[in-house]
Amino acid sequence: MVQHPLQEAPCQSPSSSADPPANARERFRAFACGLQDRICAALEEVDGAGSFAEERWLRPEGGGGCSRVLRDGALLEQGGVNFSEVEGSHLPPSIVKQRPEAAGQQWFALGTSMVLHPRNPYVPTVHLNYRYFQAGPVWWFGGGADLTPYYPFLQDARHFHRTLQTACDGVDPRYFAVFKHWCDEYFYLKHRQETRGVGGIFFDYQDPSSVLYRGENSQGEAARRSNDIGPIQHDWEQLFQLAQACGHAFLPSFLPIVEARHAMTYGERERQFQLYRRGRYVEFNLVFDRGTIFGLQTKGRTESILMSLPPLVRWEYGYQPEADSWEALLYEEFLRPRDWHGDGELEARCRARGALG
Repeated sequence: MVQHPLQEAPCQSPSSSADPPANARERFRAFACGLQDRICAALEEVDGAGSFAEERWLRPEGGGGCSRVLRDGALLEQGGVNFSEVEGSHLPPSIVKQRPEAAGQQWFALGTSMVLHPRNPYVPTVHLNYRYFQAGPVWWFGGGADLTPYYPFLQDARHFHRTLQTACDGVDPRYFAVFKHWCDEYFYLKHRQETRGVGGIFFDYQDPSSVLYRGENSQGEAARRSNDIGPIQHDWEQLFQLAQACGHAFLPSFLPIVEARHAMTYGERERQFQLYRRGRYVEFNLVFDRGTIFGLQTKGRTESILMSLPPLVRWEYGYQPEADSWEALLYEEFLRPRDWHGDGELEARCRARGALG
């Protein structure tokens, strides 16, 4: 594994709560590159058969990145873990719409993004992204992680959420309730009226403005939770700590699920259902995903932007799951926002279907 030469810079306090430190770019770069290294090394070890091929690339408009893709492994049919650092003179419309005060400013953006498409249908697809933007005096953090099972287990959803909650709570216990519901809201296929999976956390445009929810649904649960919390104080250092804590929580959140599921035996039925459900991933990423839209609008590297798409997928007209099947359980119980920990009826239904874990 090629190591990034830059090591994380020592902590430096910002000049005020509203200003990033002078070495903000270097520190986030070190974190994002280090996270890419750690995740890739751990996945290669667990996979056992595949290894990541690395491509370093330059963007003519400014910046570049490092893309790593593992294909045809024992665990991963395809997985990509990217680092990018891009810059320019004008932000794209998708960003200016959300942050009009950044219009016309010189900007840079750094981040690590990852999508893993396992081979075994009992192992979920998983996504991660943590990023930092700065445009003149305007700056913000964003990111999150979410889990997309094909054959769901309640204990897997609980473990994934519990691990991310612990990471958030270690920085500020007010974060998770908002970010969990924001994730449910963001990873939602409006035309299907279903969530992409069982969620996780999502946050964006986090700066010292003291408002946690910066989404578009002012009547949603995330907005309600944020309003109940009210204004809070968090500066650059605390938000950087949040990105670090959540990024480092990925391996503990996902690898125990892999260990529990990757050796499970599956057949053609399970494989065909996995390929069909992967179509939902394609639909979301090409229609709604902000990262995809931002990358294409800023003339990013197309192969790296679209590495999130699965290697194989199929569509089927008018598909309906068989009644009382495991496939039906996914639709009935797992593709909508849930209280994964406190719903006793959900636990009973999953136990009856053999999907508790």
